Amino acid sequence: MHIHYLQHVPFEDTGCIETFLRDRGHKVSATRFFLAETLPAPNALDGLIILGGPMSINDVDDHPWLAAEKTFIGDVIDAGKWVLGICLGAQLIADVLGARVYKAGHKEIGWFDIYRSEDAAQFGFADILPQSIKTFHWHGDTFDLPAGAILLATSKACKNQGFIFNKRVVGLQFHLEVTPQAIEAMISNGSAELQNAPYIQTADEIRLHGDLCPGNNRVMHKLLRYLEQRSD
Repeated sequence: MHIHYLQHVPFEDTGCIETFLRDRGHKVSATRFFLAETLPAPNALDGLIILGGPMSINDVDDHPWLAAEKTFIGDVIDAGKWVLGICLGAQLIADVLGARVYKAGHKEIGWFDIYRSEDAAQFGFADILPQSIKTFHWHGDTFDLPAGAILLATSKACKNQGFIFNKRVVGLQFHLEVTPQAIEAMISNGSAELQNAPYIQTADEIRLHGDLCPGNNRVMHKLLRYLEQRSD
């Protein structure tokens, strides 16, 4: 299986994902927009992963590649490939599917509980997502559910934490893939955002929960196994 990922900034990488995929024998390739790398042909892929980033989906003037990225995501979805979007990646998918993406009522940065929706069970997500799990967040935007999408999870700060569309397109606001090293990189590059607010933890509070990464990674691995089965 050929799986491609889109990376927006050096400090938000694949975390636990790439090693897992390579260990399962998949070919993994990337477009790293910060290196001006090109996009592949959508039909050359079996799956697409869209990582996070600090920019908004609307920052096309600052990041002109966003326009091409959105077109590419739409083409991959139309080609019937499976797609996973994380944080900014989920917001890009929502936008491509016609949903509104906008500033959330609260920024959510740190380790906070998400709660699986009742509808998630119909796609087997009761076997993937626990009923509740403390997971890592770093987002200030949110999205409406795309038409036809099913809500997967919610949190106290953010109603729409994840969705699935057409059984093979998944968007998650939260970061199941993070490792302690990835968290340190995000703290180093986003420390200005760690201000006193109801759903923003301090750097020390975030580091205190680094032992939750392996459990989160195991959930991500379950999700990737599910998506493997959606490949044509």
